Amino acid sequence: MNKGCMCALLAVILLAGCSSRPEIPVSDEQTLVMESTVLAAGISAEKPELTRTDIQASASSSLYNERREPITVHYRFYWYDARGLEMHPLEAPRSVTVPGNSSVTLYGSASMLGAHKVRLYLYL
Repeated sequence: MNKGCMCALLAVILLAGCSSRPEIPVSDEQTLVMESTVLAAGISAEKPELTRTDIQASASSSLYNERREPITVHYRFYWYDARGLEMHPLEAPRSVTVPGNSSVTLYGSASMLGAHKVRLYLYL
């Protein structure tokens, strides 16, 4: 293979890698994603519990604040169909303040039919 073909092939491979969106594939084992800053702030969380009915899927998760001062946490539920594809439009990010040495429960509902999996993403 000549030098020109090698350069063209390398350029195509690089462009293919750059054009894909960074995504975290959902699996049954990874339904909760927390940024390290959330853990460092003293927040722990339960994996979201998914409830599905014929009409709509919903999920809930409890957050715990191990510190005395209140902590504001931002979050978003991501919904996935039966094939594991992310469902759009995405919910808007929300915020909750977890009082010191206390807990709160987050609730989310899929905005469309067909949601089979959920992931909860937490960040400060």
